Amino acid sequence: MAHVRLFKDVEKEKETHNYLSKEEIKEKVHKYNLAVTDKLKMTLNSNGIYTGFIKVQMELCKPSHTAGKPTASSNGCMNTLHISSTNTVGEVIEALLKKFLVTESPTKFALYKRCHREDQVYACKLSDREHPLYLRLVAGPRTDTLSFVLREHEIGEWEAFSLPELQNFLRILDKEEDEQLQNLKERYAAYRHKLEEALSQAWKPG
Repeated sequence: MAHVRLFKDVEKEKETHNYLSKEEIKEKVHKYNLAVTDKLKMTLNSNGIYTGFIKVQMELCKPSHTAGKPTASSNGCMNTLHISSTNTVGEVIEALLKKFLVTESPTKFALYKRCHREDQVYACKLSDREHPLYLRLVAGPRTDTLSFVLREHEIGEWEAFSLPELQNFLRILDKEEDEQLQNLKERYAAYRHKLEEALSQAWKPG
């Protein structure tokens, strides 16, 4: 089931951008640029590498430190970064921290992708090897479809998620529990029916 990925610390699906041909990338970039409404278009180079913009929201649970002094000026704001398709999640985190002169180690932070589907919010921590611009390209330019969030991940596993996200997780678990119970009931009902048929056949006079 698709929602299983929500409860993993790192999404381990293999990215497919390494297998896209130049023509496929060209077509995706063209479609992306047609859908852009804020002039933040992507540019495709002759070598197949493309550049573009991603927006990252800072959601820090505590003030970050700049040159030894705490500051909360970056918390909650949306940042726009110009990156290439070769830039990894780890490099994006480092760029954001450098932009705000944050002296804390990049290992204390994680980049999450937040997806909105059918009035529900899905959040997933990205691994350092993933490429945010590829995810942006595939999802399209709309941030209500896909958005990026920078958070600290030194805290507890569930504390990294907002209250609405945790509520969504509970709804998903409740739905899955109901589905499993229904499937189990149907399975045993079918088994009982077959058993009763077998017994009736066995007791019929020859």
